[in-house]
Amino acid sequence: MHTNSSSDESITGINVTPLVDVVLVLLVVLMVTATYLASRAIPVDLPRGKTGEATAAPLTLSLTKAGALYVDGAASSEAELRQKLAAARRADPEVRAVIAADGAVPHRRVVGVIDLLRQEHVDHFAINVDADDLKSP
Repeated sequence: MHTNSSSDESITGINVTPLVDVVLVLLVVLMVTATYLASRAIPVDLPRGKTGEATAAPLTLSLTKAGALYVDGAASSEAELRQKLAAARRADPEVRAVIAADGAVPHRRVVGVIDLLRQEHVDHFAINVDADDLKSP
């Protein structure tokens, strides 16, 4: 009986297409997850809102109960925020921002951040609210 000689031959080439497909899918999942985790990493108790809409923004500003300012998850001062806004406007003149302020933050502090955005010519911004209360009764 003659055995199949093809099983004894060495593999001379590897098809990397499936490997590239899997790596790209994992990369996309990692990017989406990292963006979600960065926005949820800073503990803020968002105020409730009945109206609102989902929006994607490249710049996320967070104000904690203690009054600390975070830009895209990193603690920042107002001077650093101005630098980041200037850099973002150079990359995209229509830069958008989302402000997530804890409900206990004084209104004066939130208005101050909005004023800073307007001084830096960032006119497209939104106030983040808790999405669970946006459902109609």
